This record gives sequence, structure tokens and C-alpha cells, in this order.
Amino acid sequence: MADAEPWKTVKIPPIVQELATGVQEPPSRYVIAEHNRPAVAASEMPDPIPIVDLSRLSDNCADEVAKLRSALENWGLFLAVGHGMEQSFLGEVMKVAREFFKLPLEEKQKYSNLVNGDEVRIEGYGNDMVVSEKQILDWCDRLYIIVEPENRRIYSLWPTQPPSFRDILSEYTVRCHKIANLFLQNLAKLLDLHEDYFVNMFDENALTYARLNYYPNCPKPDHVFGMKPHTDASVITIVFIDDNVSGLQLQNDGVWYNVPIVPNALLVNVGDVMEIMSNGFFKSPIHRVVTNAEKERLSLVMFYTMNPEKEIEPLPELVDEKRPRRYRKTTTNDYIAKLFETFARGTLAIDTVKI
Repeated sequence: MADAEPWKTVKIPPIVQELATGVQEPPSRYVIAEHNRPAVAASEMPDPIPIVDLSRLSDNCADEVAKLRSALENWGLFLAVGHGMEQSFLGEVMKVAREFFKLPLEEKQKYSNLVNGDEVRIEGYGNDMVVSEKQILDWCDRLYIIVEPENRRIYSLWPTQPPSFRDILSEYTVRCHKIANLFLQNLAKLLDLHEDYFVNMFDENALTYARLNYYPNCPKPDHVFGMKPHTDASVITIVFIDDNVSGLQLQNDGVWYNVPIVPNALLVNVGDVMEIMSNGFFKSPIHRVVTNAEKERLSLVMFYTMNPEKEIEPLPELVDEKRPRRYRKTTTNDYIAKLFETFARGTLAIDTVKI
């Protein structure tokens, strides 16, 4: 994935943060067809997403395991507390992210994701690729970088301002890695596999990506998506959400629900690769982001992916006559490339590998 060829883009999208300053309404390239427009105040959940205490989960507490199972069966995600990160540290993480996006544009563009002026690579600062003149653009800017393993970091794309950015993101990466391993171990146990089955799949070439999202306030939030509906191409994902403003929405049985803000909690979800490997036992949740008329919003997302060359398919232990194979074989690299292509077109990558 890191070595993938940059994509030719139809048109370089503008930096939304610059665009948003002083506009009375979003430009037409961002405006969603009326029948697809999000209800900024979506439905409240009939049952709240379970809040799982990771410190109790690591002690194999039966109640916590039951909460995790319920969360994954009903929503594909859960809210994690007891993760060992102090509120003050999480505040520092969000602070350096916010300070980066407040830098002058010329400073941020030192880390641009543009190559040769007209090609977009995954990593760097800017926007996602544009593959069609008809593509509806998201009201979002992002910084996307590899954080693990350390020898794959491209430090020329790691901001030097604010000065503490690199150290804090590195520390956050180490702490999230422990959460990821605990989650992977519990996913394996829920499937009656050896505890380290999934952990051992992450070799020295497995990649973790950090994506810092910045959603400027929008004068007509019901006319745009901060991020269009999608699923994650990861094995698992850990999300740190700005607790000042909501915006994340989750689809369940065709209905969109607001994901509640729980201070100091992290959102943890399964990705498409886990859905494929579990042969559909776990479902990668469809989610989107809506914007706010008054406030900006930030998030920091950690995507855990396997070796780019690794083949992905349902595990043989989870395929039998009662539960036949539901997904075709692919590779990490091919699937992630497919995700960016389908995301740009507003479709789901997971549908391309279903049997």
C-alpha cells in the first residue's frame, strides 16, 4: 500500500478549510442530491452502543466479554474506556492535531499528498482523489501518514509544527497498539480460535495508518457530507473523536443513527478485512460524517492493516457446509486500492468481493 503508484486525478480538489472561509453556501461540487442528504439530527439509538472497559476485558471479565459480543453483533463497533490513556494525554493529542490544521496553508502544504502537481498519493496532507467530474466531494481535509512500523515512516510527511506533534503521535501510536492487540485477541476468542490467531497475522510488514480529519464548519450542513458513507478497508480501526461536537453517524438496518459522544472514550470497530476473514461473522459497519454550522470537528483514526502482499480470504476454520464461503480471495494492496476507487464513486469495496 505504501508503495502503490499515485493515482492520476481528474481535478485537484481545493483545500476545504480555505474554501469554507466566508462562503454563504457550499460550492456545487460538494452538494449532495436532495434524496441523499443527511439528516444532521439522525435517529437516536434504540439501545446504546455498549461501553466496554478494556481493563476488565483484559482480566477476562465475563460481563465485559458479553458486552463486547453484543456490541459487535449489533453494531460492529463499541466505545472503549479503561484504555489506560489519561484525559490530559488525549487532550494533548487533540491539541496538536488542531494546531496543525490551524497552521498557514503554505506550512501545511509542505506535507502535500500531491505528486508532480496532478497525482494524488495516499499519504500526506490534502484531500482524497477525484476520479470523476461528477464526483461529489467531501467537506473535509486530512493528513494521512504511516505510523507503524517505524522503519516505514516517511518523516518528510510528519509535521514539525507544532513541535510536539511527532512525539505525541508516536506515543499515541504505542498506546493504541496495545488496545489493538487486546481487541484482536478477543475477536479470536469470540470465533473459538487461538487467542493470538489474528495478532500473529501482523508481521513486520503490516502497516498502521493514522488519518487526521478536519471538518470545517459548513453554512449548510444538511447539504454536504463531511465524509460520505463508507466502510473501513482495515482489519480493525481505532478512532479518537473530538468530544466538542458530534458528527459521526452509523447505519443499521437502513437507518442512520448518531454515535454518542462519551468523553475520554475511543471508538473501536471491525473493518472489511475482518469481515472477510470471519466469513461474515463480524460485519464492518457503514458510517459517515455530517458537518456542523457553528463548529469545526476533528478526529484521529488508526487503521490496522496487514502485509500489503498478504492474501485475504475467509479462514478455513470458519467455512463449512452450514456456512459456505461468502467472499472471494484478494490481497491487502488490491483491496485498499479498490476501497479508494469505490469510495470516490460512492460505492462499497466490500460488495466487490462478496460471492
